Amino acid sequence: MPRQIPCLLSTTLVVAALLAACPGPARAAAPSSSAMASSTAASATAGIAWQHAASDADVDAAFAQARAAGKPVFVYWGATWCPPCNQVKATIFNRQDFIERSRAFVPVYVDGDSPGAQKLGARFHVSGYPTMLLFSPQGVELTRLPGEVDAARYNEVLTLGMNAQRPVKELLAQVKAGGQGLSRNDWRLLAFYAWDTDHQQLVPRGGVPALLRQLAAVCPPQPAEIATRLRLEALAASDAKAAEKPDPATQAAVLALLADAPAARAQMDVLTNNAPDITRALSARGTPQRAALLAAFDRALKRFEADTTLSRADRMGALIAQVDLAKIDAPDASRAGGSKRPTVKLPAALLADIRAQTARADREITDGYERQAVITSAAYLLAQAGLGDESDALLKANLAKSHSPYYLMSELAGNAKARGDTAAALHWYQAAFDRSTGPATRLQWGASYVSALVELAPRDAARIEQVASRLLSEAAAQPDAFYERSARSLQRMGGALQRWNRGGAHAAALRRLQTQLDGVCGALPATDPKRATCATVLAAAPKKSA
Repeated sequence: MPRQIPCLLSTTLVVAALLAACPGPARAAAPSSSAMASSTAASATAGIAWQHAASDADVDAAFAQARAAGKPVFVYWGATWCPPCNQVKATIFNRQDFIERSRAFVPVYVDGDSPGAQKLGARFHVSGYPTMLLFSPQGVELTRLPGEVDAARYNEVLTLGMNAQRPVKELLAQVKAGGQGLSRNDWRLLAFYAWDTDHQQLVPRGGVPALLRQLAAVCPPQPAEIATRLRLEALAASDAKAAEKPDPATQAAVLALLADAPAARAQMDVLTNNAPDITRALSARGTPQRAALLAAFDRALKRFEADTTLSRADRMGALIAQVDLAKIDAPDASRAGGSKRPTVKLPAALLADIRAQTARADREITDGYERQAVITSAAYLLAQAGLGDESDALLKANLAKSHSPYYLMSELAGNAKARGDTAAALHWYQAAFDRSTGPATRLQWGASYVSALVELAPRDAARIEQVASRLLSEAAAQPDAFYERSARSLQRMGGALQRWNRGGAHAAALRRLQTQLDGVCGALPATDPKRATCATVLAAAPKKSA
């Protein structure tokens, strides 16, 4: 499935804008949001004996059950609104083979908006949604599972992890000692580890690219599929600006892979999600090597798009990658100081394909989870293709069909911001915050709204202070507001307010908010380790979205 990144701040992924009518069959009536939510909730839980956890006691009980039964523990950490989470529910959790496999482990479901869930996030060292972890019956973390692979491969990796003799942490230690003695399955476990969700469990911050290069360098050449995956991941993690001169042998190997349909299909997720990064790592702008890679990728991505064994989300991801590659050498608008996307004229055939596929997805999808995953990607795709009005129309038409319409509203806000419509952007940022549900989600959407106000309406001091104060009041009512994602949301708000107050321009408002925050922090138990986090929220430097 498309990576879409483990769900970060809702507005970082998407910018979109209104769907003009497309020719084709009449659109089938879509189920109402309530009916859709009811049917999909049942489909995602039927047959799986989830242990819903929102506290240490819940988790401890699940691990005690696992020890008594001699079963591994599978922990899923997600959120209702998160498109990749919805895709996992639509394509993995509802599969009969996964349901049957779940009887061999204790499945634990942590909804990030459950009371106490963010504190559990600190216990499990998880940040992005979705994160899926596998523990031994004794509670040792074995591996983190990649949500972007297709469903059949996911179950293979799950079985591999359940049968693992040693955790990934021990395997990495052996790699660093030379890598001798690792079995094929050991290397397979390393290749399919979810490095995106490692959260510094195995690698320090920023250390993943170097580690992937090390793994690729010492991995045995056979089986070729595993060696190829590690090398592709290492290329994808490369810093193109600091990359060494591209290796002709590696260029040739990637070109051969892209031309080999079965081999490329086996690496579909890495190739689709990282096509621009791999291309930049292997070629320079304007060179024959760049042209050859772009042509080879285009052919492979078109095969993925037409492959009906892949999910709709995967096929949509192949279209997104085609657009990304078509724009790979366009000027970066952000470097010019603007918020608008660079304008690139895409081929007419690609635009027609985008319109046809997004309209088809909107017309055919009936499962609420799949709709949340695919339609949000389709709207993003339309916007990236320069079809902003059509993106907006698709989003607006799906607001009543989504179980989490505030996510779509955030996309509408991003679209409006990209086209320079400040009033519409702030309207949708506010609507998204007002409609958001769940304690952690409200802090996240509220922080996004404050940041938008600071950027787009810095003179609206009363409104900025009012929304920030509202967020602090909501934080005061939450038992884990200063843990994990919720803490980072509040710190992002603090960073935005510090930018707003640069030079002391709004010192009085910041003092009032600090007084309110002092009361919130003072009400925390003296033994709460997050009192220090609370105290520094409004002094926080801007944080990366999480």
